Amino acid sequence: MESERADLAEAPEPLERPGHGPHGYSAHREDLLKRLRRAEGQVRGIHGMIERDEYCIDVITQVAAATKALERVALALLDDHLGHCVAEAAQEGGEVSAAKLKEASDAIARLMR
Repeated sequence: MESERADLAEAPEPLERPGHGPHGYSAHREDLLKRLRRAEGQVRGIHGMIERDEYCIDVITQVAAATKALERVALALLDDHLGHCVAEAAQEGGEVSAAKLKEASDAIARLMR
C-alpha cells in the first residue's frame, strides 16, 4: 500500500498529446492527486462498511460523500480544460474551436447524467 502511495507521489512529468501543449490541469496536478487519494480512501472505507454490515443509510451517506469528491475533481478538470484547452482553441478559431467547444459540451453533459 505504501509503495503505491510512493508511486503516486513520484508521478512522471505530464504527457503531451500530439498537437497539444501541456494539459490545463498540469499546474494543479498535485492537488488533483491529493483529492483522488482522499476519494480512494473514502471508497475503501465504504468497502469496509459493507464488509462489516453497517447500517445502509450510513453507507449511502458515505457513497454520496465519495461521489461529491469525484465530482469536485471532475469540475476542477473541466474548469482547467475550459480555461486552457478551449481558450486556446477559441483563439485559433474555425473547426478547431468548434470541435473543442463540442468536446467540452459533451463532457458537461456526461457529468450531468
